[in-house]
Amino acid sequence: MSQISSWHSLYRCKRKTEVILLEQGNPGGQVNPKRIEEAIDKVRAGEKHAFTSVITAYERQIYTYCYYILRSREEAEDAVQDIFVKVYQELGRYEKRVSFSAWLYKVAYHHCLDQLRRNKRRNRLMSLYKLQLVREAPESPDDSPVDRIFGDLTSEERSLLILRVIEQYRFEEIAQITGRSSAALRKKYERLRRKLIQQKANEGGCTRGEVAESN
Repeated sequence: MSQISSWHSLYRCKRKTEVILLEQGNPGGQVNPKRIEEAIDKVRAGEKHAFTSVITAYERQIYTYCYYILRSREEAEDAVQDIFVKVYQELGRYEKRVSFSAWLYKVAYHHCLDQLRRNKRRNRLMSLYKLQLVREAPESPDDSPVDRIFGDLTSEERSLLILRVIEQYRFEEIAQITGRSSAALRKKYERLRRKLIQQKANEGGCTRGEVAESN
């Protein structure tokens, strides 16, 4: 567990310098799946330090995902740490018939859902969040376009939008992550696209291509 504790410290040191980019929706650079698989093999062979490269490759994407689901910087930071600890402890359950990133997002997805369930004061999170925004900062100039888009979505819609548009997963892969059928996800995404297009139109119009197609 000393290795895991050192990873916790590493997160705390890096978060202050990275958090602005992360909250702007920057999911990080390209990940080399082959190198990730090599690192996983090393960890399974007993080279625990090799897991650091897995964290480095995915922590920014996972933080962004957690942040827009939980809507809290502090909770997202804690969630990322817990998720990677869980992944490290359950690495033996990972099967290469699915991509590691999809398996990682599945762990993150269920962790965030559990976090929302545990946090009773955030029951029906987005309704309360919207009321808070109207009450405290209805016209905040500091809200980024990403924040404004995500502010009107449910946690499930935010998850779907991140996985489909930002991470560009296929619906079949999102189904593996969320445990829902790909057909249901496709229909939900179509409704979400129409919702976002209408939302943008109400704000003054949207240009073609601002919301991803569902091909």
